Amino acid sequence: MTINIKNRFFWAKIQKNSYSSVSKIIAVITILLLVACNKKEKYHVESIKTATGWGYTIANDEKIIIKQTIIPVIDNNKSFTTEKEALKTGNLVVKKLEANLSPTVTKKDLILLDITI
Repeated sequence: MTINIKNRFFWAKIQKNSYSSVSKIIAVITILLLVACNKKEKYHVESIKTATGWGYTIANDEKIIIKQTIIPVIDNNKSFTTEKEALKTGNLVVKKLEANLSPTVTKKDLILLDITI
C-alpha cells in the first residue's frame, strides 16, 4: 500500500501559506488603524495682547489658522476683557474643530462661557 505523501505536503503548505497571508493582512490593517487614530489634528491655543484687551490664536502644527483679536458675534469691535475669557473662547473653537464642526461662535456660546459682552 502506498501513501500519497505529495498530497499531504501540498495541503499542509497551502494551509501554512494561508495563515501567513491572513496574519500579514491583519498586521497591515492594525498598523493602518493605529496611524489613523494617532493622526488627530493637534491644535494649540495661545492668548495675544491687543491694544484694547485680549485675543487668541489657534495654530495647527505651528501654523496659525485663526487669529481672533475681537469678540466674535457682537456689534462692537471689542477685545476680550481678560486673558481667561479669550482662552475659554479659543478652547471652545478648538473643540469644535476637533469634532469637525464649524468653528463659528454664537452669542449663546459666549453667554454659556460667561464672556463679558
